[in-house]
Amino acid sequence: MAYQPKTPSRHRSRSEAKTPLTPSLASGLNAISFASPTKGKGSDLTNPFLANPSRSSSPIKRATSGTINVSESLQKQANTGVIRKGGIESRLDVITRDYVPAPQQPPPAKPEVRRSRSQPTRDTRDRFITSRDTVDEVAANLDMMSLNSQTTSPGHTARLAAATGVPLNRRILSYHEAPPPSASDSLLSQQRELVRPLYGRPGALPTSTSTSSKGRKISTQPERVLDAPGIVDDFYLNLLSWSCQNILAVALAESSYVWKADTGEVVQLGEASEGTYISAVDFANDGNFLGVGVGSGEVELWDVETQKKLRTMTGHSSQVACLSWNQHILSSGCGDGSIWHHDVRVARHKVGELLGHQGEVCGLKWRSDGELLASGGNDNVVNIWDGRVGDVGSGTRGVAKWTKRNHTAAVKAIAWCPWQPSLLASGGGTNDATVHIWNSTTGARLHSLTTPSQVTSIQWSPHRKEFLTTHGFPTNAIMIHSYPSLERVVEIRDAHDSRVLWSTLSPAGDVVCTGAGDENLKFWRVWDVPKVKKGKDVKDTTRSSTSSNILSIR
Repeated sequence: MAYQPKTPSRHRSRSEAKTPLTPSLASGLNAISFASPTKGKGSDLTNPFLANPSRSSSPIKRATSGTINVSESLQKQANTGVIRKGGIESRLDVITRDYVPAPQQPPPAKPEVRRSRSQPTRDTRDRFITSRDTVDEVAANLDMMSLNSQTTSPGHTARLAAATGVPLNRRILSYHEAPPPSASDSLLSQQRELVRPLYGRPGALPTSTSTSSKGRKISTQPERVLDAPGIVDDFYLNLLSWSCQNILAVALAESSYVWKADTGEVVQLGEASEGTYISAVDFANDGNFLGVGVGSGEVELWDVETQKKLRTMTGHSSQVACLSWNQHILSSGCGDGSIWHHDVRVARHKVGELLGHQGEVCGLKWRSDGELLASGGNDNVVNIWDGRVGDVGSGTRGVAKWTKRNHTAAVKAIAWCPWQPSLLASGGGTNDATVHIWNSTTGARLHSLTTPSQVTSIQWSPHRKEFLTTHGFPTNAIMIHSYPSLERVVEIRDAHDSRVLWSTLSPAGDVVCTGAGDENLKFWRVWDVPKVKKGKDVKDTTRSSTSSNILSIR
């Protein structure tokens, strides 16, 4: 018989022919009959497990051909609903309690807040924590982080605590104990104290414009910067001086120069002999002469106007690091610790010698009245000498009136107060970094001020009760302090790229010139000149003190 493919259902027509029933299927259907429930006594024929003898038997249990015979025991069990002991139906779990959700209660109605149209509605919730319920807040310990040992596996809780490194019932965020102290080594502690100023930059006022009184401002930027190539970077030398004629002298290696602030003219006075250098410069009180100290021990005298060397005074055995004038007496401090008085008018210039230092004399300053001379040395000593010696000879030697040994480093910074002549300020080097204020009449120490680094120079203000200090490494700062409170008025950190080693005050008392090893001279207007109603010449001179556009010296 050939194979005939089936027609797809969507194309196939419905057959009208009916399939006849088989004899067995027909007899089975004819034997089934459905009985309607009776209305008597509330009988229920739909549940076969309820025992009701008055009901009729199920039509399915009739004995017909093709059906299964039901035994009497099975019929009895089915009618009474009895579960066999040990049967499969006894092993099934029976649900005795099911989950019943709690009835949801609607949230209480909040009273409506009436707002005016001009007042916008604000969201008072936190941007990051929108819910601040006390129950939902996050605690800082593990016992409130759903790790209850009664409902959680103890092993899992222990593994979680071990993995996080936080024990149970203990705060996660807590303070650590203080570190153990370092070894008590006296030598190591002493060394740390010695090098502390070199590596620490202690807290100070920010480098910004500061005010000490209402309406007063101090600029932290220099008014002018001059290039000074070849200036020697040596703490013990004194290479700047500003005369009363508004002329600035500076020593650059073996040459000495003067810069006229009024005109900006730069003049080279002279040069030291070959193989040596200029170690100190200082103007006379009238500004007409300049004393120059040389590294080989000579002291030279120069006429500023004619630019000629007048004489050379010899006798020192080592470099002359500091000079100071008192009328016609030029005092010089030597590296061997001696101080000589030179009378520049006579041929035999040495008229006195002061012996009171065991180290090099690096600070020297006469008081304005010429009665006292202060000196500081590398032996950490400050001496105050009586300058009223009367007639002196070549062999005259003075004795210090006061000797102070409170400093613990070399004393280079020496300055007399212009408005209270009995006050003397002295500053120590790296290991000391302290400014002491002395009473030269009684010899008492009045005040002490600790600074961040070595003190290289001190300048008193002639118009205010303040003084200025310059400092070396690590701050390289310029600081102004009030007196007698010693409060810091302003601090200019990193005023130079190197140690600020020298400073000098203008004749008007408003501008300070500083020099450093970075080969720059900077002019800072730190004080104001008092206004004078009559005397415009003084005001005009001050205005033109640094008005030139020259940017270099040489």
